Amino acid sequence: MDENVFDDPRITAVGLFYEVYAGLTARFAAQFDEHGLSSVEFEVLTRLARSPGNRLRMTDLAAQTSLSTSGVTRVVDRMERDGLLCRRACPSDRRSSYAVVTGAGLARLDEILPGHLRIIEEWFTGQLQPAELAALLHGLRRVRDAVHPGATAGSTDPAPTEEAAKAGR
Repeated sequence: MDENVFDDPRITAVGLFYEVYAGLTARFAAQFDEHGLSSVEFEVLTRLARSPGNRLRMTDLAAQTSLSTSGVTRVVDRMERDGLLCRRACPSDRRSSYAVVTGAGLARLDEILPGHLRIIEEWFTGQLQPAELAALLHGLRRVRDAVHPGATAGSTDPAPTEEAAKAGR
């Protein structure tokens, strides 16, 4: 093995990425725990709250997260029992259902987000100049789209249903 392989900038880039991810994840986990949420539950709430109508089809939620469809079902079941979200039938596909953030789920996010944003600012975005942050966001989106093409599934308004179009909605 070539001894210089460990000086390869590709290995350095991935190593730095892992270190940053681990450091931020530890800080986030402690803060989520204070609010009685896991990091997965926070991710689900955030993805739903950022989606049109505060909802996503269960399959799109699975595609956007690191969870399998059965994993999403288990998380949604638990969060539904806790009143943070609910399921709604998909009017255009009887096989699908939506996960929808409830008022209680949005209230929980309102409690968590100020502290979460402080952590992000202190330990991540605040470490970068505006141009560096813009370049990082651009690069991360390109990499994300390559390695996880379903990451934005369902995050735009779907085409109106026939009934909605007839009703002028």
